[in-house]
Amino acid sequence: MPRPTAAQLVYGTVTVVIATLAMLLLSQTRTGLGVAVITVAALGLGLLVAVTVPVPRPAPAAARAPEVRAERVPLPRVHTGAEVRIESRVGEHSLRN
Repeated sequence: MPRPTAAQLVYGTVTVVIATLAMLLLSQTRTGLGVAVITVAALGLGLLVAVTVPVPRPAPAAARAPEVRAERVPLPRVHTGAEVRIESRVGEHSLRN
C-alpha cells in the first residue's frame, strides 16, 4: 500500500474532528458507549475520506514535453603557448629538489 500524501492526511484528520464534534453535539449522548460508537464512526469516515482523496497521476506520454537529448561534442584544444613539461623522477625521494 502506498504512503498517504499530505493532502490525504489533512482531509482525513479534519473529517474525523468535524464529524466527531458534529455527532456528539447532535446526538447529545452522555454515555461512554455512545461516545465510543461516535468515535469509531468518525474514525471510519475519516479513513474513507482519506483513501478516496484523488491522487495526482502522471501526465500521459502525449501531453509530456518532448525529451531533449544532448550530444557530446569534443571541445577544441586550446594552445596558450605555455607548455608544461613533466619529468618523471622515479626512485627519488619526494623531499629532494
